[in-house]
Amino acid sequence: MSQQSRYTNKNSTQTLREGLVEYYALNPHLTPPNSQPPEFAKILHAHDVGHVIYGCDTGMYDELKILPLFWWTSECTFQKFREMRNTPAVDVMYEDMIREKGILWLYGAILRVLPPLIPELVSIFFKTRDRHKRLPFLEFHSLLDRSLLDIRQEFDLLKFIK
Repeated sequence: MSQQSRYTNKNSTQTLREGLVEYYALNPHLTPPNSQPPEFAKILHAHDVGHVIYGCDTGMYDELKILPLFWWTSECTFQKFREMRNTPAVDVMYEDMIREKGILWLYGAILRVLPPLIPELVSIFFKTRDRHKRLPFLEFHSLLDRSLLDIRQEFDLLKFIK
């Protein structure tokens, strides 16, 4: 993302709904969830909500960071992720990305961000042990009109946002 966004501000007081509007405005290249089959649209929308709540952009670093954040802090555990991953629409998304950018680009981008990302993931892993309150994943609608700061405080997420 070239522009600075309000939703990536750790202490943002904008609502989740406002953050989503900004997220889509700053990322017009993203696939709109409402353009997808309902089952995949729900997963895609929840993923986008996560970007806003966790203050992550759409670069490879944050894309690789957000999955473990989901697994370790939200209702989207690794097991649930694996179940959702078996959705045919998710396969189409990965296939489209590889067709558009190429397999070498994908693996090259991953390899470039892994060295600085691994220490952060290790830190996140240890900070997320023994969590009792998990962020809703697919059922996030009750959070839409709450401030990002309030959500981040309630679910103890501020320590994961720079």
